[in-house]
Amino acid sequence: MKEISITLCLVSLFYFTIVLLSYFPKQRVKSYETRIFTFLVVLTVLIILFEIASFAVVPTFRENLIPSLVVNKIYILLIFTYVLLFTRYIYYITFSNVKNKLSETIKLIMTIILPIVMGLVILFAPLYFYSTPDAAYSYGMTVDALNLFNGLNMVFWFLCFFKKDKKIEFRKYYPVIAFTILGFVTIFVKVYEPSLSLVALSVAFATIVMYHTIENPDMKLIDALNIARDQADKANEAKTEFLSSMSHEIRTPLNAVVGFSHSVLEAEIPDNIREDVKDIITASDTLLEIVNGILDISKIESGKLEIINTEYSFQKILNELVALTKVKLVDKPLEFRTVFDESIPKVLYGDSTRLKQIILNILTNAVKYTKEGYVEFKVNSIIKGDIIRLIISVEDSGFGIDKDQISKLFTKFERFDEGKHRTIEGTGLGLAITKKLVDLMRGEIVVQSIYGRGSKFTVAIDQRIVAEPTIDIESNGNKIEEFNGSGMKILVVDDNQINLKVAGRLLQNYKLEITNALSGFECLDKIKAHEKFDLILLDDMMPKMSGVITLEKLKEIEGFNIPTVALTANAITGMREKYLKEGFDDYLAKPIDRDELDRVLRKFLNKE
Repeated sequence: MKEISITLCLVSLFYFTIVLLSYFPKQRVKSYETRIFTFLVVLTVLIILFEIASFAVVPTFRENLIPSLVVNKIYILLIFTYVLLFTRYIYYITFSNVKNKLSETIKLIMTIILPIVMGLVILFAPLYFYSTPDAAYSYGMTVDALNLFNGLNMVFWFLCFFKKDKKIEFRKYYPVIAFTILGFVTIFVKVYEPSLSLVALSVAFATIVMYHTIENPDMKLIDALNIARDQADKANEAKTEFLSSMSHEIRTPLNAVVGFSHSVLEAEIPDNIREDVKDIITASDTLLEIVNGILDISKIESGKLEIINTEYSFQKILNELVALTKVKLVDKPLEFRTVFDESIPKVLYGDSTRLKQIILNILTNAVKYTKEGYVEFKVNSIIKGDIIRLIISVEDSGFGIDKDQISKLFTKFERFDEGKHRTIEGTGLGLAITKKLVDLMRGEIVVQSIYGRGSKFTVAIDQRIVAEPTIDIESNGNKIEEFNGSGMKILVVDDNQINLKVAGRLLQNYKLEITNALSGFECLDKIKAHEKFDLILLDDMMPKMSGVITLEKLKEIEGFNIPTVALTANAITGMREKYLKEGFDDYLAKPIDRDELDRVLRKFLNKE
């Protein structure tokens, strides 16, 4: 039996050496569990070595028992320490997130009181030895106490397994199952065949199972990365929800500021007041641009900003960009040059909104950092098959950018020469968003600059040519004054009185009959009372009953077929698609854009 035990020890030592050579050179996650496992690895090697030594020392020193006593006491202490640390490991993974009297009592008994008592017993209890040419082993109160301690711990492991939280992964208990089964087999064999020892084999096997299931450094690193990713996702979700809420809170009063300002401009007012009102609108647009920038960067970082491709008129995009840039040039003595490739097809397929945002950000940046001279907006193209590569460049004679600062251009909240340009408005988000949008559209952006002489930004983006367009690019649309909604009724639902007043001011030009409702409940009551409306503008973020829920209940009313448009300050990217999916017929963001409002009214009320 002695030869069998020694052979098992040597096999365990050989295989465990391979595990050691694999484990220690690798980078490991620093955690309480990993520290315990590292101690268990070292203890496993020592247990194997001392088990081999115990087989050798007992027959050799038959007359002098001190060497046998020392070796076997250390061997038993090593087993005791291993089981104690293994129990500590199981306790930690089971109860680390539980804080109650029972768990604290278990911790006190299993990790403090019982180990102290057992340690004293092992050190001072009698230990006897039996030795023949074929067998050598120890017995006595020390061995009995160790077996009792191991048995109690194995019962505790099984209780942990059955009482574990459902959130704890089952694989974390593979070593418990393996060690418990082998532990009971070892004790059983020890009772009926004392000369055959399976302790080293059981300890080595349990440690190896731990290594291959839950304590492999590579797996631990992957788990840590997954946890970090989940935490980052949750943080992004929380940030997005917060920004969405803040967007709503900021846009609601901004809607009133912009709406009333436009209404004042349409009235007969002195020129000096008109200029002040225009400044209010400009400041509001700047604030809205900042809010949109923060929301966009949040969406991009969380991976939720999507590129939505549709047919669009590229000439219309250019006209809008030129008009918006000229507005920003009003107070600056700059020459605004435009050079456009006339061979560009009229209709392209791509995300026109994001393309326009990219170009406008670069144009705005050029105007912002150029005091005198020129800003040149140039568009060229390369056509290959049905793909056109748009090469868009914006060159200016502005401040220019130092070579060391170019790397900061596309970093969020970074601004070059901030001390020199601290009077220039901006958050440092525009170019960061531009770069991310260009990447999302699989394009390229290049910066060329000479400090003090100017800069040139070049963007290359591929779009698809539409041979047979489905959109009407010849019609420029009618002016607001030409559309008359007389005789048509519209229901505006919003829990904010000021927003209702703003909507009324904006809608009064259309000669519509306007009815207001302050809640989803009031809206439902009007429809159930068979009041007739040609269109409903429905706010979403209302207390007690949101616009989405209100629409669901409206559609439950028999015969309901009134076009319903989401009117909301929840204007983060993707909201249009979300509301259309919820069943709305269209979407209007606050502050209400006059052109968008006109588009919606013509879409649903123009019966010509």
